[in-house]
Amino acid sequence: MRLLLFLFTLVTLTSCETTTLFKENVDLQDAKWPVKTVPSFSFEIKDITKTYNLYYNLRNTKSYPYYNLYVTRTLIGPGGKTIGRNLDELILANPTTGKPTGNGLGDIYDHKFLAIKNQKFPSPGTYTFKVEQYMRQDPLPEIQSVGLTVEPNP
Repeated sequence: MRLLLFLFTLVTLTSCETTTLFKENVDLQDAKWPVKTVPSFSFEIKDITKTYNLYYNLRNTKSYPYYNLYVTRTLIGPGGKTIGRNLDELILANPTTGKPTGNGLGDIYDHKFLAIKNQKFPSPGTYTFKVEQYMRQDPLPEIQSVGLTVEPNP
């Protein structure tokens, strides 16, 4: 009976895990994000039969002065051709209460925001994802790191 319970628990825990194809974060010096600093992430796509979800990784402090963050993302294909470019709004805190979202430890909060859902890549190769901050303040304070996670859909 204990063996069955153990196997059931093991299967349940492992079935909830997602396989991450790529994950990288760039730390920003002095927790400031200048407009001219454009983090860039290159990742390899081999299986073009799958679709992929791309996520922003973001770490900010509780002292971040806004409830949101506008970013422009650019996805570039293996031949250097732009596949897509979009302006996204990331909500870092409740606009009414100011309560931070994300997972917090002390005054630091980690966020994972969906950037692109079900992206189908047209050909195998190396793709590049660039993120630009699109706020009025330069440099943007209290942003510690920006990153990208790429996960294949089952």
